[in-house]
Amino acid sequence: MVSATTVNNSSKGIKMFTVLSIDGGGIRGVIPGTLLAFLESKLQELDGADARIADYFDVISGTSTGGLVTTMLTAPNKDNRPLFAAKDINAFYLEHTPNIFPQNRYNYLSIIHTIIRSWLDALTGPKYDGKYFHKLLNNLLGDLTLHQTLTNIVVPAFDIKLFQPCIFSTSDGKETALKNARLADICISTAAAPTFLPAHSFTTTDLNGNSRSFDLIDGAAAANNPTMLAISHVFREMAKENSDDDDDDEAPIMEGKRMLVLSLGTGSAKRQEKYSAAKASQWGLINWIFDNGSTPLIDIFSDASSDVVDFLVSTLFQSHTLKKNYLRIQEDTLVGDESSVDMATTENLQRLVEIGNNLLKKPVSRVDLETGKCQTINGEGTNAQALTHFAKLLSDQRKLRMVDQ
Repeated sequence: MVSATTVNNSSKGIKMFTVLSIDGGGIRGVIPGTLLAFLESKLQELDGADARIADYFDVISGTSTGGLVTTMLTAPNKDNRPLFAAKDINAFYLEHTPNIFPQNRYNYLSIIHTIIRSWLDALTGPKYDGKYFHKLLNNLLGDLTLHQTLTNIVVPAFDIKLFQPCIFSTSDGKETALKNARLADICISTAAAPTFLPAHSFTTTDLNGNSRSFDLIDGAAAANNPTMLAISHVFREMAKENSDDDDDDEAPIMEGKRMLVLSLGTGSAKRQEKYSAAKASQWGLINWIFDNGSTPLIDIFSDASSDVVDFLVSTLFQSHTLKKNYLRIQEDTLVGDESSVDMATTENLQRLVEIGNNLLKKPVSRVDLETGKCQTINGEGTNAQALTHFAKLLSDQRKLRMVDQ
């Protein structure tokens, strides 16, 4: 079940549920990886070197690459501590993504070869076979299952046989064996982006011999920004706990008054103006799926999904004058290879690390409910300062939780 801590807010003891959400975005997971490393370093300054992200959040949700990061932060090692410290996430990406998304290396024929190969891949199968990725995750996670995560996680995928979202959560894994999937299968599934990586299928069984099959693709088809899924999970678990309680004192949680939410994006190319109506008006099916190395339909759906969720969550918190309870950090100025989900060259990966570090120095921004655009917020400092403040809130809540226990 989701747990909560009590935080002294304006001299009033209020139970606060802490939520972390991480967008999808392929190799751009390096950007939230950088932010999480900073946040965890601040938690360690407060509570010691053993502090880990999973110790502080009631729910962590991630889609696609965000689902992988979520699992890395919450899957247990042999000592029942997280497999990865946040500072190790980027090293993992820099080491392994060039093998997950191998780049063509050719001589003077490289441009022609790449164009021909890209068209053939778009027509005949996924761009990458996923073999290295599958082997890596199976070796890393083994037979660890959903119910073993060190805090509650929520990871979406999309079932193409049932044609509906498939949401994996720790609480479901604990309640039902048929939903207690292996973490490796969940990570492979939520990252199985159409045209890039193959769809993934697996089966779960229970002690009575019952089975359930899954036929899954990328969680971005359901929610590239899973913040609302995480919040909804808290609402659902609270509804279960309070189903027999008519106390109106529980109502404020539905207004966001008892939640602290940190949502991390993986960057977007809003300033680049990638496509135009004049150009798209001439596209057929192939061009919408693949155009000059990009995947317009996937790009559009992913960004639209992320922005709509940000807009909804911002509305929830701002409409109740609780805007500081929700912190969304996103970089919307990516250009060229920076915005790619699979350009896993050493140069581009290092550039993404740099972008993440620069994002820490930028001022806090928040979506304008009138224009839908992110606006710099005067007087709230930089993202680094906001995360430092968030770390203090998380630390205080954890201390109060430990006292209650």
